[in-house]
Amino acid sequence: MIKAIPYRYRVLVLLCSLTTLTYLDRICISIVGVRIKTEFTLSNEQFGWVLASFALAYALFEIPSGLLGDHIGPRKVFIRIVLWWSLFTAVTGLTTGLISLMLVRFLFGIGESGTYPNALITVSRWFPANETGRSLTWVGIGSQIGSAIAPLLIIPLAASYGWRMPFYVNAAIGGIWVLCCYSWFKDFPAQMRNISAKEREHIEANCRHSIEQRRIPLKAIFKNRTVWALMCMYFCFQWSNYFFVAWMPVYLQEGRHFTEQQTSPIIFTLFIAGIIGLLSGGFFGDWIVKKKGLRFGRRFVGFTGMGACALMIFLAALFTENKLSAACLIAANFSYSFAVMTSYAVCADIGRSNTG
Repeated sequence: MIKAIPYRYRVLVLLCSLTTLTYLDRICISIVGVRIKTEFTLSNEQFGWVLASFALAYALFEIPSGLLGDHIGPRKVFIRIVLWWSLFTAVTGLTTGLISLMLVRFLFGIGESGTYPNALITVSRWFPANETGRSLTWVGIGSQIGSAIAPLLIIPLAASYGWRMPFYVNAAIGGIWVLCCYSWFKDFPAQMRNISAKEREHIEANCRHSIEQRRIPLKAIFKNRTVWALMCMYFCFQWSNYFFVAWMPVYLQEGRHFTEQQTSPIIFTLFIAGIIGLLSGGFFGDWIVKKKGLRFGRRFVGFTGMGACALMIFLAALFTENKLSAACLIAANFSYSFAVMTSYAVCADIGRSNTG
């Protein structure tokens, strides 16, 4: 059965599992956030600094980790990433207060940086150009899967064994992933044992990656007005995603007075809506580009998704009925996911053969 699946799709499963694990680890601290705040007597502002320390490290090291993948290959970087973040996921469970928590989460952010740039490198080497969009969609879906299953795993563990236990379990899962990656994954199809000559030739003839392709200087990238507009858009758009991943569980419990157990189905549904949004946005985006052209199609998907996300978050803040507010937030994440992959598609439009 497995042998009948093309190797590139098995690689896609590995990438999807990587982003699943990325968000399973990332959202863990948010789901047990109220427990951590209570034990360490942290205010929301102090807990915000803990979350920000991760985000700062992630932002600072994202580009260097991507460049590292260009030099040594994504396989080595993936192993470094997951080993590093698994270590500091486990160490999070050993923290004793605000300072140690901020330090460990900063180091965790360094470890997790580079996941998506190196996933894009892998897609450019392993998939024909006409499969890039759907491949990236499944890479994105992995983050929603990880976020959706997180409360189902983390809340029972925290309730039974305390808030530290989920971090140890997630670290162990990361170790298993590293063993799978080390023993099986290769940077290029030509390095993979047992791949058919037909599939290897098909990939190499049609993928975006080329040995002869020249690198675009960073100076040229930063002179591109479209890149600046895209960066500005993504900066603004990520505020909503950051809320869903970092603050949603705390908001539901402290702001909307749901119990920890009641938040589990809400968070699960929110990220399942995200999966539906990613799939529908990808299919609709491809359809409207064919019907109306590239510029209109990209703009329409981004405008409608971002606009609907903003509207739903605004309504969630206005409604006093807690369940109705939660429903609006679920709809907001659907809208966010509907639009977000368009930004990656625009990156591919700009980079063309240099994508990845």
